Amino acid sequence: MAEKIIMLADERRPQMAIPAVLEAPTGRVDDALARPLHDLRISVTDRCNFRCVYCMPKEVFDKDYAYLPQTALLSFEEITRVATIFVAHGVEKIRLTGGEPLLRKNLERLVGMLAAIRTPSGRALDLTLTTNGALLAKKAQSLRDAGLNRVTVSLDSLDDATFKRMNDVDFAVADVLHGIDVAHQVGLGPIKINMVVKGGMNDQEIVPMARHFKDTPYILRFIEYMDVGASNGWNMSEVIPSAEVVRRISAHMPLAPVGANYTGETAARWRYLEGGGEVGMISSVTQSFCKDCTRARLSTEGQLYTCLFATRGHDLRGLLRAGRSDAEISGAVAQLWRARTDRYSDTRTINTSGIERGPRRVEMSYIGG
Repeated sequence: MAEKIIMLADERRPQMAIPAVLEAPTGRVDDALARPLHDLRISVTDRCNFRCVYCMPKEVFDKDYAYLPQTALLSFEEITRVATIFVAHGVEKIRLTGGEPLLRKNLERLVGMLAAIRTPSGRALDLTLTTNGALLAKKAQSLRDAGLNRVTVSLDSLDDATFKRMNDVDFAVADVLHGIDVAHQVGLGPIKINMVVKGGMNDQEIVPMARHFKDTPYILRFIEYMDVGASNGWNMSEVIPSAEVVRRISAHMPLAPVGANYTGETAARWRYLEGGGEVGMISSVTQSFCKDCTRARLSTEGQLYTCLFATRGHDLRGLLRAGRSDAEISGAVAQLWRARTDRYSDTRTINTSGIERGPRRVEMSYIGG
């Protein structure tokens, strides 16, 4: 049997340095490439009830896989404290991720705590959540009542056989679609639907997905299959470029480009020339958006990452539990962000073997997508 290598997170956890001189946050901090800190993605659990082939394949994340103990996870109070510090530095959007975030017990309580935070100018946060939709119908109303603004739902096919092959737990498409409709009814919107396109597995579903969500309130986004982590066996030959996705859809339903909603938006927008609706293309492999990336990521156990493709995190939990003050933690965060130079997608090689020989990257299920 081949050796099974499991890479959840880099065990090397550099301590975040406290600057000698502490400065009060100004509402904006830029990295070394002049990119402001604007978005914070928070993973609330490393567990998931799906075993998607591009994220948590069953041969790695099997019944014997050792997940993080509860004591290692950041508490809701710790998460809220960190979020408040980040908002003081300019963060206006927080996304809750996982694993599958709806598996975190009493998540509504965390949503309520985050919804109470205000930006320096007094505005509420744009508070969102990414989910596979399995528990969405059950949770949608309580999440909305707690203050969640909107959700993004992962759905990789409308064909049950293909979808079940991708989620690898025999979960039906109809149940995800029901969750989406319930979320819309309770006011979580606009709802975005994310489809990861993997060549040879679900790329035949591109046009049916586009046709299904055209003329609906939902925004469908196609994501190029990415080389995140080390467990998904990524190969460039399985990437369907966004340009090809646009070509396939336009052959049946002509598209025209639309300008971005804001600087740093990950999806390139396209509208239908006939009828209503739009689609988005997230092209991390073929059309890097590193130059406008404003996102920091906080792992389930409090490691701070400055890039989705990072090979190591920075121990923020250590500062929280060592009794450091908000001012000290704020200074450490600002100092780390100012030194940030990440631009992995800009420099990615298309040589798969070359990528595999490089440092192992953190798994997407650990820090969210």
